[in-house]
Amino acid sequence: MEFRYLGNSGLKISEITYGNWLTHGAQVEQDVATQCVHAALDAGITTFDTADVYANTVAEQVLGDALAGQRRESLEIFTKVYFPTGPKGHNDTGLSRKHIMESINGSLKRLGTDYVDLYQAHRYDFETPLEETMQAFADVVRSGKALYIGVSEWTAEQLRAGAALAKELGFQLISNQPQYNMLWRVIEPEVIPASEELGISQIVWSPIAQGVLTGKYLPGAPFPEGSRATDTQGGARFIEKYLTEEILEAVQKLKPLAEEQGLTLAQLAIAWVLQNPNVASALVGASRPEQIASNVAAAGVQLDQGTMEAIDGVIGPLAQNDPSLTKSPPERVA
Repeated sequence: MEFRYLGNSGLKISEITYGNWLTHGAQVEQDVATQCVHAALDAGITTFDTADVYANTVAEQVLGDALAGQRRESLEIFTKVYFPTGPKGHNDTGLSRKHIMESINGSLKRLGTDYVDLYQAHRYDFETPLEETMQAFADVVRSGKALYIGVSEWTAEQLRAGAALAKELGFQLISNQPQYNMLWRVIEPEVIPASEELGISQIVWSPIAQGVLTGKYLPGAPFPEGSRATDTQGGARFIEKYLTEEILEAVQKLKPLAEEQGLTLAQLAIAWVLQNPNVASALVGASRPEQIASNVAAAGVQLDQGTMEAIDGVIGPLAQNDPSLTKSPPERVA
């Protein structure tokens, strides 16, 4: 495992972060989820990402239970706040001071820890003054309940405004967690340049495009049984934009490039996002423990310029690059 600094901070995280969105508390039984977490630890992963909204708080509990007994100082535990949780009442969502303060306490209890290493605004909240949100985050840091603050899916403009307020309040934003992969590159035109300017790193989710970049979805063929594309509980709607015949055919054309590097398609996809110097870590999940070791093999891989250009030649024309798609919902989800 390789490690990188997160933003302009002294915090190092593993190049591969284990995330439990759409798995723990939902697709995967608790005993298997625990096996996956232990497999991640065995593979050298030290960074674990979750959110209070995942499985309506259950994912945090499952992760906390799975990490029980580990040396806390050897781990980096991340969680998030914004989306509705609990009974989803009128104050159970957003980035108000009330919701942030109540949410951090709930997250710490479920995770079984006194602090999280990174507390993230899961989306931008248009209904709460940014000053209120950032003051609440400052107080969370000063109370010792979170060591660092990050965000997820914020635009370049939002990052600049948030970073400026954070600086005034005596802390800094060090990370953004956007979707990023060979097919979804909307952060490249604006978010990454702004982040480099501000000292913010990316922790990217969906580096294998919800599994499409593994090559397991074949053109013209039924979706594999038990795959995310067949998950009617939520997974299918996140993957459907990638399941066009044109994209599936292009992914198959990446196989020779992966084989030349001695990599699987999934490893090639993860290695590809890690070539971006503004990316600190790639988030991967797992429904089976054996998937972890395979994904971790992408850490430390260096793809030469020729390979990067060849990948672009195959899949670049199908990639989404519109920066306007990096945005938070204009209204709260209630």
